[in-house]
This record gives sequence, structure tokens and C-alpha cells, in this order.
Amino acid sequence: MRAEMQTLADEITQAISLLRRHLDWEKANKRLVELNDAAEDPNLWNDAGKAQALMKERQQLESGITSINTLEGELGDASDLIELAEIEEDEAVLEEAEDSLRKLHADLGKRQVQTLLSGEADSNDAYFEVHSGAGGTESNDWANMLLRMYIRWAERNGYKVEVQATSAGDEAGIKAATVLVKGPNAYGWLKTESGVHRLVRISPYDSNARRHTSFSSVWVYPVIDDNIEIEIQDKDIRVDTYRSSGAGGQHVNTTDSAVRITHAPTGIVVTSSEKSQHQNRANAMKALRARLYDMELKKREEASQSAHDNKTEIGWGHQIRSYVLQPYQLVKDLRTGVESTNPSAVLDGDLNAFMESALAHQVSGEDKQIEDVE
Repeated sequence: MRAEMQTLADEITQAISLLRRHLDWEKANKRLVELNDAAEDPNLWNDAGKAQALMKERQQLESGITSINTLEGELGDASDLIELAEIEEDEAVLEEAEDSLRKLHADLGKRQVQTLLSGEADSNDAYFEVHSGAGGTESNDWANMLLRMYIRWAERNGYKVEVQATSAGDEAGIKAATVLVKGPNAYGWLKTESGVHRLVRISPYDSNARRHTSFSSVWVYPVIDDNIEIEIQDKDIRVDTYRSSGAGGQHVNTTDSAVRITHAPTGIVVTSSEKSQHQNRANAMKALRARLYDMELKKREEASQSAHDNKTEIGWGHQIRSYVLQPYQLVKDLRTGVESTNPSAVLDGDLNAFMESALAHQVSGEDKQIEDVE
């Protein structure tokens, strides 16, 4: 096989190997057999909630396994055809086979991402929270810019967005916001956005036009199905009501019925500030259940990856992306090295390249913090 084609084949093989590892290939195939057997049980639908959860898991596993098998089959067919064409010195067939391999390599990224969205909660709706860092008005404005960026991303990709709570900044922007994103794989796409985001720009709030650096954090967690049991005891929560108002162009009704729930054992605080106090309490409890479920998912991830020294922990001090508007134009992901020289487009929701690369990076197990040059 020609050197160029061998390189492409090797890259495809490596990508498939990473996908197998991500899916836990042997365990996934064994589990699919169990789910197929369970689906044949005539009494399965006696418990509709359990049946739906089983069928959802089965569909996700089947999709991931089928995708990998298809990739392997297409790679094998193209490689075999290239070798046969080389033996028979048939240039026409050789060019056709090499074109197939190039096409498979070009399509791999998209198909790889589809396979990567196979986590336990990836198909679920998602909450995301934005919190401004230290720095007052500058950070509050940056938090509001991030809020708009993710709302624009969601709308551009066909998701429904509900802003459930905002806390206004003292002069501009927001101190915090909670948003619900509804649609297929919302959590799967958004989950790698959790972390600290840094902005460097000439401040519009500085009369001396000096350059400022601002920080805000993003936290993403999945909406959970009603049939997933998360025990929350009344003695563990404190429910407060308060007046809330929107800011930064985000319309939220001013009411006395906003609800804040604090979960004492974990310190988790969730809020909702829609019109109805009853609805706000329901929204906040749903968000609390989702946060507790997210904690459980992360505990499982930590347990399964404890043998790997390269695990990345997301914390307030962990920057995942830098957005530089001055003295040059650059958005850079510090985990993957993916860059864009068009910050305006990124801040208007053009995030898919960053998300796709972060998903692939997460599966590869690599942990190299890319140097950020200011």
C-alpha cells in the first residue's frame, strides 16, 4: 500500500481503537446481549418506566457498536481492494479504492463524534450555569457574553432554551444564570464546556481604555429521567423565597416568588425565578436532582479512571478556553489546542469545532494543557 494510504489507514485504525476503548467494547457487547434478551420478555412493559430506560440504553449501545463495526468493515474493504488493485496493477480500481479510503478518513470525524455521544446521560436535556468571577462589572459583563454565546449555539443547533434564573450584576451583566437546554444529545454536546473561561479585551467600562482580563465559569449537568431515583430528604434542604429581576437584556419577570433551594449535605444551591412560586419550587427540585445525579456520574468516572494519572479535574482554577480580543483576535482551547481567529463568530455561538475536538480529546485520555500565549 502506498505510504500516503498507509498513513490514512493507520490513523483510521487508531481512531477506531479509541472508540472501542471509550465504549468498553467487550462489556458493551455483553450488555447488548442482555438487553436484547430482556427486550424479548413479554412482561417487560408491565413497568413502562423501566422498559423505556432499557430500550433507551439498548438503542444507545446498538448505535455505538454498529457505528464501530461499520467503520471497521469499510476500512477493511478499502484496504483489501487497494492491495488487490496493486497486485493486478489496475490503476482505475486503485484510484477508486484510494478515494474510498480518503472519503472514510474525511467522514471519520463526524462519525466519531456521533459514537462519542454514547455516555449514560449524553442523550438527555441539559442545564448549564454561568457564574462571574472576581472583578465586578468586567466579569459580570463577560458572564453575560458567555450566556448569550451558549444560547446562540443552542438556537443555531435547533435546541429549545429556557432561562430559568438570573442574578443581575450591580452595574451591568449578570452574576449568575441557570439555563435549561432541551433537545437530543444536549448534555452530550455541552458537557465538555464545564470549566473556567478567560476573556482579554480593552474594557468598555475603563475610561483609560486599558486591557482587562476577566474570568467566568460554566457548569453543565444533565436533566435526569423521572424513573431515576435520587433520594432527597426534607431535613437536608432549606427553601428560601426572594425577589428576582433580570438584567443584561435577559427578560425575567420581577416577582417575590423566586425560589432558592440549598442542599446541606453537599452545599449545592439551585434557583428558579419564573412567575409561579409552585413552578419555581418544582424547577429547583428538578435541578437539584440533576446536580446530585451529575455528582454520582462524576464519582463513577473518577472510579473508572483512577488508574490513569492523566485525569483532568475541572475546578475554578482550571481554565479551558481563552478568548483574546486585544491586542490580537484569537480563541484558543487550552485542552485541545483548537483555535479560531474569529472571536465574533465564536461568541455568536460557533462552538461545534471546539466541542467536537473536546469530545475526542476526552476519549483519547490525553491531558496536555496547551500553552496559552497572551
